[in-house]
Amino acid sequence: MKTNHWTIHSGVVVSIPREDIDTDQILPKQFMKLIDKKGFGNHLFHDWRYLDFEGKVLNPEFVLNQEGYSHASILIAGKNFGCGSSREHAPWALADFGFKVIIAPSFADIFSINAAKNGIALVRLPEGDIHTLQEWVSKQGVVEIQIDLERLEVKTLEHTFPFQLDSASVNRIRNGWDDIDITLKHTNEILEFETRQRMERSFLEVCW
Repeated sequence: MKTNHWTIHSGVVVSIPREDIDTDQILPKQFMKLIDKKGFGNHLFHDWRYLDFEGKVLNPEFVLNQEGYSHASILIAGKNFGCGSSREHAPWALADFGFKVIIAPSFADIFSINAAKNGIALVRLPEGDIHTLQEWVSKQGVVEIQIDLERLEVKTLEHTFPFQLDSASVNRIRNGWDDIDITLKHTNEILEFETRQRMERSFLEVCW
């Protein structure tokens, strides 16, 4: 799944105010059997979104099933989002659903690496700012906010929250780069290294 690159994103924001949302809650393990990255979004938060195992009966109490939130692309959550296993399937599901930004006080380390690979910006805000943002969103109902990766700001109609995001993640998201893209940027250096190795260690070719 090739990610769409972006620098400024405006989208509907949804709040799931839970801490320690782990990768098995984001995408239960039984759906990891899919061989194509597309389709994982159908199973995002499966145990919360559906009342049945097959995923045919929507849970009307879950926010993503409520009017106006089915196309949400910005998620506000509690601390330690993405904890649990190191599976990359969790950000695959979030990206396939359409999420481009997760806002939380903190994220699991491996999830943070995998998220940027899939075009998802992880915005860390202090818990006080998270609370202010959640309260404002709750009062507004279905509302859009904006995330600016150039200015590193979250913007609402009433507030601006600055955040920090490492330049490697920003570049991945702004350019839509995955690991292969980043490797191919060094094609010339790789070819030069291989040529030099063949000249300096020609005996290796004999051994092989």
